[in-house]
Amino acid sequence: MAFGAQAAFAAKRRPIEGAVATMGVSDRVSFLRKTYAHLGASLVLFALFTAGMMRYATELSLHLSLYRPSGMGWALLMVAVFIVGTIAAQRLAMSESSRALQYVGLAISVVVWSLLAQGVIWFVVEKFGNPREVFAGGHMNAALSPKAALVIGEATVATLAIFVGLTVAVFVTRKDFSFLGSFLRMAMFGLLAMGLICVLFGFNIGIVYSVIFALLMCGYILYETSLVMNYVRPTQHVAAAVMLFTTVVSLFIQILQILAETQRR
Repeated sequence: MAFGAQAAFAAKRRPIEGAVATMGVSDRVSFLRKTYAHLGASLVLFALFTAGMMRYATELSLHLSLYRPSGMGWALLMVAVFIVGTIAAQRLAMSESSRALQYVGLAISVVVWSLLAQGVIWFVVEKFGNPREVFAGGHMNAALSPKAALVIGEATVATLAIFVGLTVAVFVTRKDFSFLGSFLRMAMFGLLAMGLICVLFGFNIGIVYSVIFALLMCGYILYETSLVMNYVRPTQHVAAAVMLFTTVVSLFIQILQILAETQRR
């Protein structure tokens, strides 16, 4: 998601000239195929980068990640990165002058969210056992217990199921959910304010915060899929992929956090 980019996408209530909805069937299918192919590739790269860093650069991963994301500080950072960090990435991705800049935006999103996700994954690894292995040479390596792997797998399946279900709903009903944009933007800033208040006054509503965040991401999936269908130009498939990638990964992190907090060791 990117607040500036999405506002530009949905500035009008009707599809813009050259948008997906006004294209021929073959061009439309080609655009959607490119968008979701880039999304799929981004998610694979996200998984590989995250796992690779935890496996082969474990100590650096621990230093870069917020090791135990159980407090409101981590939740507040998540929202702040979601709002601020993705604006910069989306502005690059929305560039019409250089396709290379669009891919830079995609790469930035993958790296930033991979680094952020490692905190909650380490939380799961630590909570459910076998957190790390130390080799004879002094090198440390992450080790997943069966329970930790199960929790991460459940979060992955739940995220994909929600994303596919909501996406299919938009494609089948053809309902335009772009009207949700203003509400979702205000809700995200409200969530940011709530997190800041909790940090300042020492409140901890971590799991409630994660549930609200996850519900907003579901709304963003509906909203962004409508943008992809009706407002995004055919040359902006990379930008569309960045937008969807950010939301899907954010949803995954929140679901993983919820499962980790609610399941027993």
